[in-house]
Amino acid sequence: MLGLIQRVSSASVSIDSQIHGYINRGILLFLGVEKGDSATQSDQLLQKILNYRIFSDEQGKMDLSLKNIAGDLLVVSQFTLAADTQKGLRPSFSSAAPPAEAKNLYNYFLGQAKVIHNGTIANGKFGTDMHVSLCNDGPVTFLLSSK
Repeated sequence: MLGLIQRVSSASVSIDSQIHGYINRGILLFLGVEKGDSATQSDQLLQKILNYRIFSDEQGKMDLSLKNIAGDLLVVSQFTLAADTQKGLRPSFSSAAPPAEAKNLYNYFLGQAKVIHNGTIANGKFGTDMHVSLCNDGPVTFLLSSK
């Protein structure tokens, strides 16, 4: 399971020109599900994201996590993260989980996040054409993996 995280001062996802999810200070997560991923990988990635120290402390050092600041989390499904771009000029998505399996893990991830995180949890809609707007703070962006 892959997570592209961006530290944001705000972010939103719109569907059909309507805002579907919005957050203030926190993390925008693009979540990619690969073949073979399970609830175990989902739980591992969620813990890593919630505890990853990418927010500044009083000295300006990246030493605080999303949990430490009780920040918001916006989760957007992003199957293109699982793309194989090693050959040719067109990505292959053969390592992405099948849509039904990916949707189940995406929903599981969201459910777990809502149970264990105190900040606002917002989300996109799996398998839908979405427009994402964000104000990247830093910019700070990391690619995390459950593997």
